[in-house]
Amino acid sequence: MAEGEKLIPINIEDEMKSAYIDYSMSVIVSRALPDVRDGMKPVHRRVLFGMHELGVRANTAHKKSARIVGEVLGKYHPHGDTSVYDAMVRMAQEWSLRYMLVDGQGNFGSIDGDSPAAMRYTEARMQKISEDMLADIDKETVDHQLNFDDTLQEPTVLPTRVPGLLINGASGIAVGMATNMPPHNLTEVVNGTQAYIDNPDIEIDELMQHIKAPDFPTGGVIYGYEGVREAFHTGRGRVVMRGKATFDEVNGRECIIVHEIPYQVNKADMIKKTADLVNDKKIEGISNIRDESDRNGMRIVFVLKRDAIPNIVLNTLYKYTALQSSFSVNNIALVKGRPQMLNLKQLIHYFVEHRHEVVVRRTEYLLRKAEERAHILEGLIIASDNIDEVIALIRASSNADEARQKLIERFELSEIQAKAIVEMRLRQLTGLEQDKLRSEYEELMNTIDDYKDILAKKERRMEIIKEELDEIRDKYGDERRSTIEYAGGDVSITDLIADEKVVITISHAGYIKRTSLSEYKKQNRGGVGQKASATRNEDFLEHLFVGTNHQYMLFFTQKGKCFWMRVFEIPEGSRTSKGRAIQNLINIEPDDKVKAFICTQDLKDEDYINNHYVIMATKKGQVKKTALEQYSRPRTNGINAITIREDDELLEAKLTTGDSQVMLAVKSGKAIRFEESKTRPMGRNASGVRGITLADKNDEVVGMVAIEDEETEILVVAENGYGKRSSIEDYRITNRGGKGVKTINVTEKTGKLVAIKNVTDSDDLMIINKSGIAIRMAVEDLRVMGRATQGVRLIKVREDDAIAAVAKVMHDEDDVDDEVDEISEDGTTIENDETQTDNNE
Repeated sequence: MAEGEKLIPINIEDEMKSAYIDYSMSVIVSRALPDVRDGMKPVHRRVLFGMHELGVRANTAHKKSARIVGEVLGKYHPHGDTSVYDAMVRMAQEWSLRYMLVDGQGNFGSIDGDSPAAMRYTEARMQKISEDMLADIDKETVDHQLNFDDTLQEPTVLPTRVPGLLINGASGIAVGMATNMPPHNLTEVVNGTQAYIDNPDIEIDELMQHIKAPDFPTGGVIYGYEGVREAFHTGRGRVVMRGKATFDEVNGRECIIVHEIPYQVNKADMIKKTADLVNDKKIEGISNIRDESDRNGMRIVFVLKRDAIPNIVLNTLYKYTALQSSFSVNNIALVKGRPQMLNLKQLIHYFVEHRHEVVVRRTEYLLRKAEERAHILEGLIIASDNIDEVIALIRASSNADEARQKLIERFELSEIQAKAIVEMRLRQLTGLEQDKLRSEYEELMNTIDDYKDILAKKERRMEIIKEELDEIRDKYGDERRSTIEYAGGDVSITDLIADEKVVITISHAGYIKRTSLSEYKKQNRGGVGQKASATRNEDFLEHLFVGTNHQYMLFFTQKGKCFWMRVFEIPEGSRTSKGRAIQNLINIEPDDKVKAFICTQDLKDEDYINNHYVIMATKKGQVKKTALEQYSRPRTNGINAITIREDDELLEAKLTTGDSQVMLAVKSGKAIRFEESKTRPMGRNASGVRGITLADKNDEVVGMVAIEDEETEILVVAENGYGKRSSIEDYRITNRGGKGVKTINVTEKTGKLVAIKNVTDSDDLMIINKSGIAIRMAVEDLRVMGRATQGVRLIKVREDDAIAAVAKVMHDEDDVDDEVDEISEDGTTIENDETQTDNNE
């Protein structure tokens, strides 16, 4: 140890604590967090100030980036050159900053993550908006501090006219805290700031009428508004962003075309990851991906497979790729050197406060300069009034100092005035120049009064801030790039799908499809029917339902499971296509089958799901009622709807309001009607109570109807094509569990009962044979008969055929087309045949 040195023992814990705190404070204050006033971190501020000092303005030639970086590095920012260059590059990228601050020339990188060229190749200069951030910096508007080696002065903050933090946002990771602030639209921010100046007590919700949401440089869609509202109110929130996509047909193939992607998403990475997901079969329905972006804009083309539904594929892309990503807002900025979480109003408040201080300091500076000039002018005016004496006095002096002294004594002038007079040029003695002096002096006195008035009145200062903001808005304001979809939140984009009526058909082998209702024409009673569906051998259509695209569908299987789906997620098919296997759409067990199906409105609506019930019936006559609310939380593997006993299966499920009556019909031709209130609501796992007593072990329930009003009539159909409608009054209300009353006279000619429906005159009927032939007819063509009759022939059924499904569809005036010739199964045309009604009428 050298002489005179001594060791001081120190506790390592204390030393590390204080060293780390010093380090973290340094990172927080002078590296990672922006200042709330100008929205800049030190490195950005120094880059702009360095350019200002170099004179590289928006109207001068570009200068080599290396020259600018060298200036900033050598004078103000003693760190790595890459940190300075990277910061400058980002300020010149249109996909990084909403309003670019640097005008770059050369390769400044790309949205695909390509790195920019080295700084020796690129050139840069300021953008016009940056000049407005530095406006008045030479008028003592902001404090300066010494640079790292105490040789130069640098500004601690820029006197910006532009609300930099709000329009460009910021992101940075400090020690123990981070910031992530989204960019906003300048026009909106200016309007919001002016609204705040007019009324400092303005509520955040009122500010949000001006500043609607963040506005990202890459455009896109802000999906859902909750996160935005939260971020504006608290300073933290999650904004969901989506790419903008359109559907188009390219060379006969359906394509999804993406024109804009979310902020901070690397396009090339996104495409690569999407391709990987397609190869791994995580995303179905895409056959090819092309990036057709060029200098005119972005264009990513996803070519779809033939059977893919564009909406569903787009939903999948949103779900699994960066085409939907979120921006976690965390508004932390430095307020008076301390990090603080800020909401929208505070951000505006601190900017206005800063502008106010700048206006005050600028006015004080200008006033001082004006008063100094007025002082000199006063001296010059005195001299020009006594010019002959002044000249004689100066000529009599041996040097300038003596002349100054004499002038001071003779005319009671100040040192500054006397100096100005001694240095006065001869041309200022002309009459014209003397008039100029006087008019300049008068103007200056008016200006001084004006400056004093500004300093005396806060309202005037605020008006000046507003006028300057108007200028900024007129110069740089533009339209929003990011659109807002207020209703966002659910996974599926229902808005892109027309809410039209569709027919959903399910075949015996479990193939499902949806077809527009308009594809089915109406025929008269007794016709042979149209080919409805190209089913496989031995397959036939078993279920047919009518719903709308936006509804939710609940599938109930014979084993008592319930699955959940939106109608538009069912693959679309023509009237003659066979559809897709249900097994591929929901995770149903191989030996299970979908038996019942309910279309419901919005399952997110609390009132709706709590006031509706699902009533189920099994083949063996059990019934069960459960609140719809129990089915509003779907699981991919389905949920239990009812516990099914051995050798029984679920047959029907209906949606009711709790006040309806239930009718069950059995194969042997009997039916029972009882009040729904006789069955109390049970949980999902219960197995229900007895609804009807069966005649023998071969008998089984064929259908159930829920009757909401007395206007409705009961329609029954037997397997050989006979059917009839009878009045609901014919069936008296009994207790549940009885044997029921006769609903159709079952004979060999009619065959067993196969279906029971509740109908009105406004319904149409759809009957489908096992061979796949369908007929559609109006219910009003059937007259009402007694409940013990055999009914009339509804459809001609061949020897080896039988009726497979009966469904009612809404009456649609546009579909009436009685004169149409029908196509039989083998393709020959058959005239409509109305003569073949039955004698039983």
